[in-house]
Amino acid sequence: MSALSELGTLRRKNPPGQKPDRGGGAGKANKKDNLAAYLFLTPWLAGLFVITVGPMLASLYLAFTDYNLIQAPEWIGFENFTRMLSDERLHNSLRVTFTYVLVSVPLQLAIALLLAVVLDRGVRGMAFYRSIFYLPSLLGSSVAIAILWKQVFGTEGLLNQLLAPLGFEGKGWISDPSTALGTLVVLNVWTFGAPMVIFLAGLRQIPAMYYEAASVDGAGAWRRFRGITLPLLTPIIFFNLVLQIIHAFQSFTQAFVVSGGTGGPSDSTMFYTLYLYDRGFGNFDMGYASAMAWFLLVIIAFFTAANFVASKYWVFYDD
Repeated sequence: MSALSELGTLRRKNPPGQKPDRGGGAGKANKKDNLAAYLFLTPWLAGLFVITVGPMLASLYLAFTDYNLIQAPEWIGFENFTRMLSDERLHNSLRVTFTYVLVSVPLQLAIALLLAVVLDRGVRGMAFYRSIFYLPSLLGSSVAIAILWKQVFGTEGLLNQLLAPLGFEGKGWISDPSTALGTLVVLNVWTFGAPMVIFLAGLRQIPAMYYEAASVDGAGAWRRFRGITLPLLTPIIFFNLVLQIIHAFQSFTQAFVVSGGTGGPSDSTMFYTLYLYDRGFGNFDMGYASAMAWFLLVIIAFFTAANFVASKYWVFYDD
């Protein structure tokens, strides 16, 4: 037997009085690690099941019942969902919400991308501008900003005061059914800060050598933007698009404050979420409101799935 073989034999032998390790020590250590992990996850798991999963299952049950918060829920099957087919206010709220989403989201993303491209050029004091532009995203859905917006677009508001010296006759933009929804669109577009910061981060990840090569080939600024920036930024555009569509469908505070909770004037700002709130907490028709909530979930899921299906035709991943 060689010296190396003898050394290996000695290493495999256990010291006197020590039992051979059959993997039990490692298994106990793994169990302790798993127990510690589950212990730290307990608060999150409790919140998930108590605050999220539990209420979701309860609302799913209530969607098939007649429930007014006072009497016990009464099972009525799909009646709440069939009522939606003949609910004209619900149909109007869907039209208002779809208009709001389809107009405000593209405008918001376009402005966010434009400013991100400008800031990416190395503007002096970029950190300051980035913070200023991001601030509306933090405040845009607050009650205070909604109240301020109501004052700005009121009959005696700031907008009319700016238009008066130019010879334009002001009006109550929020009290006019033809312009009330437009003021909320402008408010949502104003909160472009969050997608702008994400766009800016995506622009920083595009290799500079692509632009250098394009410049050598004589490509101008617009051609570089169209041929390099947009294709390589499509994953970020897709990400922002999905997030902002979901956020726009859930908009509530702005319409509630601006219209005083009525969705007026003439239901021109009656968002789907506002009508859901009115049915549930205004008319105590919790069964119908729960059915509306699940229908909204289906709508958002449909738009999200449609974006994912369409993404394979226009989203470019630089692998």
